[in-house]
Amino acid sequence: MIAKLSAGILVTALFVAGCGSGQTSSSSAPKVGLITKTETNPFFVKMKEGAQKAAQENGMELMSAAGKFDGDNASQVTAIENMVAAGVKGILITPSDTKAIVPSIKKARDAGVMVIALDTPTEPQEATDALFATDNLKAGELIGQYAKAAMAGKPAKIATLDLAPGITVGQLRHDGFLKGFGIQEGDPSVVCSQDTRGDQAKGQTAMENCLQKAPDINLVYTINEPAALGAYTALKAKGREKDVLIVSVDGGCTGVKAVQSGQIAATSQQYPLKMAEDGVKAVSEFAKSGKKTSGYTDTGVTLITDKPVQGVEAKDTAFGLDNCWG
Repeated sequence: MIAKLSAGILVTALFVAGCGSGQTSSSSAPKVGLITKTETNPFFVKMKEGAQKAAQENGMELMSAAGKFDGDNASQVTAIENMVAAGVKGILITPSDTKAIVPSIKKARDAGVMVIALDTPTEPQEATDALFATDNLKAGELIGQYAKAAMAGKPAKIATLDLAPGITVGQLRHDGFLKGFGIQEGDPSVVCSQDTRGDQAKGQTAMENCLQKAPDINLVYTINEPAALGAYTALKAKGREKDVLIVSVDGGCTGVKAVQSGQIAATSQQYPLKMAEDGVKAVSEFAKSGKKTSGYTDTGVTLITDKPVQGVEAKDTAFGLDNCWG
C-alpha cells in the first residue's frame, strides 16, 4: 500500500542510492528522485526496483529516500529539499501525510521540478503535476462486489479494518468496499470499524477488539493483506477462521499465497512496479523535451480469487503469483 534521518544522514542516504542506480552523484545524467512512505514494506521495495530499472533504461540517475514509518512526513519534507538542492528533474513520491506534504511539493514545483504522486494522491490531487496509481475506489469496489455475491444473501455482520484517519488511499478503499457491497457509511450491517495502519499485529488486535464487541461477525474487509492476516490469526484463535469471509486489497505475493491457501477469500491486486516505471519514464521525457505529464494515470487493478463469483470479473492465484510483488 507503505527512515526518519537527520538531514546530514539523509543526504548521504540519497547519494548512496544514486550510486546504487549505476550512476555516480557527480555524473551528468539527469536525476530523478523517489520518496516512499517506508523502505521496508514489500510494496515500496518493488516500487524502488521498478524505478531503478527504468532509470537505468532511460539513462537517469535515481536518488531515493523513505520515511521510517507510514505517516513520517518530516523525513519526506527533508528528502524533497535535498533532492531539489541536488538538481533533480522530477520527484516521484508516495505521500505519507497527503495534506502536510503539499507546501513542500509546491516549493519543489516552483523551483521547476516536476512532481508525480505514486499510489497515494495528495490533498488536493492537483498539488502534484500528475498521479500514477491504482484506482483505489475501484479496488475497494471490486472486493465489495465479490463479498456481496459470496455472502449469497446471508445477512452480513461486517468488520472494517481500515488504515488511519486522513490518508486518502485508505478512505478510497473503504468507500469503494461499501459502494461495491451496496451500503453507505453508517449502515447497521457494519458492526465494528478499527484502524490498523496496515500492520499485521495491529490488524490482529483490531480483530480481537471487534470480536469482543460483536462475536457474530461473518465478513471482514481489510485495508491490506498484513491486516487481513492479523485478522485471520485472531479469528483462528477463536475457532472462527472457517466461517468468516475475509477480503482485502494489495496483491503482494504473501497476500496472494494467503488467497491460495484460503486464509483470504479474495484480494484486489495493484502494480507498484508499473507505477514507478511509468513515473520515471515521464520524468525522463520532461528532462528531454520539457513536456510535463499531467492528470491521473490508472495503473490497473485485478481481483484475485480461486473462488470466483458470478458477475465479478476475476483472475486466479496463478495469475496473481505471476504478477505479485514482495
